[in-house]
Amino acid sequence: MLDRLNQAMDHIESRLDRRIDAAELARIAMTSEYHFRRMFSALAGIPLSEYIRRRRLTVAGAEVIAGRRTLLDIAVRYGYTSGEAFARAFRAVHGVGPGEARRTGAALRSQPRMSFRLIVEGSSSMRYRVVEKDEFRVVGRRKRVPIVHEGMNPALVEFIRGIGPETLARLEELSDQEPRGIVGVSDNIDPSRAEGTEMDYLHGVVTTAPAPGDLDGLVVPAGTWAVFESSGPFPHTLQYMWRDVFTQWFPSNPYRSRPGPEILGTRLSGDGTEADAELWIPVERTSD
Repeated sequence: MLDRLNQAMDHIESRLDRRIDAAELARIAMTSEYHFRRMFSALAGIPLSEYIRRRRLTVAGAEVIAGRRTLLDIAVRYGYTSGEAFARAFRAVHGVGPGEARRTGAALRSQPRMSFRLIVEGSSSMRYRVVEKDEFRVVGRRKRVPIVHEGMNPALVEFIRGIGPETLARLEELSDQEPRGIVGVSDNIDPSRAEGTEMDYLHGVVTTAPAPGDLDGLVVPAGTWAVFESSGPFPHTLQYMWRDVFTQWFPSNPYRSRPGPEILGTRLSGDGTEADAELWIPVERTSD
């Protein structure tokens, strides 16, 4: 898998001055576009689109300093429709406009070319199981919230605290299948998964019952799920679990992620500093 990812990275480098199609990158990596984007962001730490933007502006920065082309020629070469759009993007990455950079020889920021390699330590194992699940519903309260990769998510915390105990008790009574109890469901996630982009979050239960009129519902089609277990400090262990699934488990197993909601069940310790968690990720086999 990593060899194919690196072939996709070579393709990006060969087309920095042309259109780069994520579907073509996924084809080179021999996976789906959905899974390729997820895998890339987990391994690289930034979304695919942001990496391509930074690489283009890194190479464009070298051309700006070299002074052999006009600024407009450079802008057009790297996909910008106007000098103004190029200048805004250039400043966002380098902290200085292209004209000033050329006049003063200002220091620019560089996004290094990435490649991937697997470091095998063998010091820990990941607890998981694969489950075939019929169609089910999630019933609860829904809100669109920003994505936060590390630490507490203030918007999410405020939303959950606003759900009254009576509503939570009603929901608990509807829970009739795995994963049991109150769960957090992430759905309609921005494809980039960049910090600050948004997703639908549903705080509720997995059930066969229809949603009461005053609650939100989500119907989830039948499919295959990989279920991961983790224990440790809250909330960091939960956030790292997502990263570990995509950087460790997927490259080592014949599965890829598929579109669908991701479900997290959490049991907090009495003081709220530790948690046992169960993460459900929709998957499909890559080979038999």
